[in-house]
Amino acid sequence: MLTRTALEALTRRPVAFLTSAWPWRSLAYLMAGQLPGVIVLFAAITGDLLPATPRLVGGAVVMVAALPLVAWLERERLRLVDEKPLGQVARGRQLGLAVLTVLALWWVDLLMILLTVVGPVLLILTPLVQPSVAPPAGAIASVAGVVLVPVAAYTMTAWAGGRGAMARALMAPLGSELDEVLRSRARLVDAFELERRRIERDLHDGAQQRLVALSMSLGLARLDLPDDSSVSRLVGQAQHEAKQALAELRELIRGVHPEVLTGRGLAAAVRDVAGRSPVPVEVVIDLDRRLSPAVEVTAYYVVSEALANVAKHSGASRARVTGHVRDGTLVIEVRDDGRGGADPARGTGLTGLADRLAVVDGRLSVRSPAGGPTLLRVEIPCAW
Repeated sequence: MLTRTALEALTRRPVAFLTSAWPWRSLAYLMAGQLPGVIVLFAAITGDLLPATPRLVGGAVVMVAALPLVAWLERERLRLVDEKPLGQVARGRQLGLAVLTVLALWWVDLLMILLTVVGPVLLILTPLVQPSVAPPAGAIASVAGVVLVPVAAYTMTAWAGGRGAMARALMAPLGSELDEVLRSRARLVDAFELERRRIERDLHDGAQQRLVALSMSLGLARLDLPDDSSVSRLVGQAQHEAKQALAELRELIRGVHPEVLTGRGLAAAVRDVAGRSPVPVEVVIDLDRRLSPAVEVTAYYVVSEALANVAKHSGASRARVTGHVRDGTLVIEVRDDGRGGADPARGTGLTGLADRLAVVDGRLSVRSPAGGPTLLRVEIPCAW
């Protein structure tokens, strides 16, 4: 698995992690974070050189002037612990992170360096830096320092990874990544819809016309044969099979993208699919005009899948589909008097409907107590 962040590196096997570059990269990340400390120190020295009255003003000016440099540093050093692309970052967010770094975070980084690097090193060098310590105690301290090195590597990397994740969240919040995921999913759905329509067109203009021609040719051939001959019976059987294949192909084309949806709109398409349902379905859809294609297609396939589930799983004797637009939102409800117990967690059908609705910012809710009835409610924002 490709490791792209320090936090991901922590999940690797201990030997693989400790021998990788991630502990060293984390140390470099924390060391680079000491530049704000240098700026604070410089501001303090500058303030001491000024008279008492403008002292605070002078120090503040130095720190404010250094904020763009700190903001740039925060973005650039993030690559040490997070290799994922950051994308466009608002300047205000970068400056906000710079202020937080100057005021608080740099000395936390310094404290972590002292704890995880300087501490174990001093323990290891105890016999050298503290000759007065008895040899057994010095040797024990050195061994303890060596034992603490792996622990320090994990601790340091964990803080650096968490610090980097916080910096990423402040500069490019999760919402921006989520928006990009939603846009990407919408593009995939649009591409899928275009491909679906191409397949429908190819089936309608190609395979369907060939089957029609084949059926007609077989019918003409049968007219030239004696009715009681075996060849006539075989040709008749072949013509019947061709008609069956043509009927199945037309049903397949209707399922790929119903022509009635394109030509007459959502209400007519829902009535068409309801008329083909083995369960009696009442349809009450009140729409004054056509909706956008994306809304109509999404609503149609949600209703189709819902009615298919009613026929397969509910044991219902009847169902009802209602639809209307309220406050700019298309609301569709599918009710049945079946056994109930529909649960999105026990199958992918309802989850798939929710995912499809999410592409158009729609919502799906299901109320299906054991024993029924079941109510599936769909809400899709729409523009007339």
